[in-house]
Amino acid sequence: MARAQATPTLTLGIDEAGRGPAIGPLVMAAVALDTGAARTLTRAGLRDSKSYGAGDEARARRAALAAEVQARARFCVVVDVEVDELDARVVRGELNQLEREVAERMIGAAPACTRMIADGKRMFAPLCARVAGLEAYDDGESRHAAVAAASVLAKVQRDARWEAICARYAEFGPITGGGYVNDGTRAFLRAYAARHHALPPEARRSWPHPYLADLVAAEALAPPPGPQLALL
Repeated sequence: MARAQATPTLTLGIDEAGRGPAIGPLVMAAVALDTGAARTLTRAGLRDSKSYGAGDEARARRAALAAEVQARARFCVVVDVEVDELDARVVRGELNQLEREVAERMIGAAPACTRMIADGKRMFAPLCARVAGLEAYDDGESRHAAVAAASVLAKVQRDARWEAICARYAEFGPITGGGYVNDGTRAFLRAYAARHHALPPEARRSWPHPYLADLVAAEALAPPPGPQLALL
């Protein structure tokens, strides 16, 4: 009599990329790996996406690993949370809640897993209280291959979206810094606002842009929603 094949142990990992930037979407991902895939990917160099750095070589390495993850994962999903939705939730103080809602939808779409692990202990504590079996850890991508895999997929998608934004505004020159609130982002937003008297549609209007306060006053730049005026 043929022996029944054992059901592989699956671990679901959840992570995000692009929570902090002032421009572009937040990207969340979930990946389910069996133990064999987790070992293989770890041997191939899978780890926290941020550990690879920020240059062209790092992006190529992440892209290659993302392809390996997609080939070996039992389940993977990537969700882009667009700027309009981010702004609508941030002005109500609901960014963390939004991330939990996206994570819960991804969990609902995933196959049954032995473990489910989200990156961010405090962030996901309320969801852990509602979803049986969900665990949350800080630096989860450094401790669990499935979370590292989700980190890589999210980062590769965020990089692709950022590259598209940079190409769209190539006339302003290189936009350095990945859209975070830094000198490169400041220079681009000021140049765009000076020309168009508005922020680009990809800018998160609910994010604090203190370096644009003079443009808001001097050029009648359309302000963000009322609750966020203090951020300018």
